[in-house]
Amino acid sequence: MADVNLDLGPDALLLVTGGTGLVGSHVIEKALARGCRVRALVRAGSDTSFLQTLPVELSTGSLTEPETLPAAVQGVTHVVHCAAKVGDWGPVEDYRLANVTGLRALLESLLQTHTLRQFVHISSLGVYPAQDHYGTDETAPTNDAGIDGYTLTKVEAEHVIRQYVEFRNLKAVILRPGWIYGARDRTVLPKLIEKLRLRKVVYLGSGEQMLNQIYVDNLVDAVLLALGRTDLNGETFNLTDGKLVSRIEFMETICEFGQLPKPVKHVPLPVAKGLAAAMETTYRILGKKEAPLLSQARIKFLGLNLDYSIDKARRQLGYEPKIAFRDGMRETMNGIAGT
Repeated sequence: MADVNLDLGPDALLLVTGGTGLVGSHVIEKALARGCRVRALVRAGSDTSFLQTLPVELSTGSLTEPETLPAAVQGVTHVVHCAAKVGDWGPVEDYRLANVTGLRALLESLLQTHTLRQFVHISSLGVYPAQDHYGTDETAPTNDAGIDGYTLTKVEAEHVIRQYVEFRNLKAVILRPGWIYGARDRTVLPKLIEKLRLRKVVYLGSGEQMLNQIYVDNLVDAVLLALGRTDLNGETFNLTDGKLVSRIEFMETICEFGQLPKPVKHVPLPVAKGLAAAMETTYRILGKKEAPLLSQARIKFLGLNLDYSIDKARRQLGYEPKIAFRDGMRETMNGIAGT
């Protein structure tokens, strides 16, 4: 697959929220390489060292500080909304403040400019119920109850986008990526690598359950495609690498490229689910701020079959993942080793 073109017009100005994060930084890098003018919304005190090596305009602000948003959105024609509070533990309202209330504030500021042409919202495959999935597509219902603050507010954010599409004339596309990996991941994969190094990773069940991973460059291709497709207004797309990878293959590939010990222990999935329920209850009663070792979200990541169809993205968006899992993970591990 050839590189995705990005021709938004000579007067286009792209705003990327969450610009210092894994997805946002890659979107900025690829959009700039295609000649686009880019502005990044960055929080005060965040690490902007990578962005400072690029010809990107930095606008300091936050979704939770609405007064900072008008300056960030001035003259903006296109938006890729990557910013979100992520995690699998903590008060729902903390997630809602950034992921829902902050989204509304951003949309209100954008619509007041009268320059916005397209809004690409980065959601998550986590919006689907926490159960085994075998080819689940976009017609399946989302889990409106959520399993944690993150997944619940990701569902709520999608509802907000659709409300603005229907009633406020917003032009938007919703992308649902799976588990994102790539260079400049400073949180999730480094933590997993450390657990692998300490031999603290076990398989829940057989380990043959499939994972819904997506390499960040593949995701960025989908983002760039969506930016130019106002004809797909209100549409939602599942996104993965397109090839099923089992938990064993996933973990052993990380171990191979990182020269780490491979996990060998297995815990029966029913036992793990029981432990997760007990741990979550105990941690909530005690008011603990850190996540338990096992939770519903971690059961989903480690123990459920997560196979989602990307046929719609291929058919309508023109998305075709061009970087295979092993190649993407090799680049990811090289990037992490170089930091």
